[in-house]
Amino acid sequence: MTGSVESYLFSQLKKKKSALIFPLIDSEASNLQASIKLAKDVEKIGASAILVGGSSATNQIEMAELVKNLKKSVKSPIILFPGNVTGVVPHADAILFSSLLNSENPYYISQAQALSAPNVLKFGLEALPTAYLVIGEGTSAWFVGSVKGIPFDKSKIAAAYSLAAQFLGMRFVYLEAGSGALSSVRPEMVKAVRKVFKGFLIVGGGIRDPKTAKDIVKAGADALVIGTLLEKRGSLKKLTEIAKAIQTVKK
Repeated sequence: MTGSVESYLFSQLKKKKSALIFPLIDSEASNLQASIKLAKDVEKIGASAILVGGSSATNQIEMAELVKNLKKSVKSPIILFPGNVTGVVPHADAILFSSLLNSENPYYISQAQALSAPNVLKFGLEALPTAYLVIGEGTSAWFVGSVKGIPFDKSKIAAAYSLAAQFLGMRFVYLEAGSGALSSVRPEMVKAVRKVFKGFLIVGGGIRDPKTAKDIVKAGADALVIGTLLEKRGSLKKLTEIAKAIQTVKK
């Protein structure tokens, strides 16, 4: 059943007529006040939702405190993006309830989900059923998730996984190059996935400039996740440029 956050995201797509931006705040990358200021700034730029999490986040208490304070500080939905069960905390609006489909460890495909499901229910989080696909290798997501990375030039493999996700009832697909990736997911792969997947398509990792962002949106992405870029000096100016660039690509 579609919840309020999922409905909101699709209404934002319809309203903006362009792709959405999801800034990713890592609870371990900066202190509480800096994270709150960043969230306020990206909201002003036009972020439709704010993701909190990361593949290596382990401090559950610290993350819960961050989410609680972010919820008080911004109007945009706070969506958890957990790398493990420790990333499931209260006070958020929703969670990317993800299965890392191309992991070689069944823990990340279904066991972690079974362990975290009771808390998702207990905390009243809206679960967004997501197929999480890691593209390439050498990143934290690849290492921690024991991933058999999909090669950047193998678009048909990513499309096949995404179609399988759709048949399994997942309404979101997240193509992830990984935090700090040297390269972003290629537009050709996004286009191949978009051709078969009818749900909400998220792309993240290695998106650092307006042209890359624009090309990925042209290929069919519904939302871009910007994470590592936000940790660098001048990132807000660059994010503003990316936001303006993707607004020119009408859906």
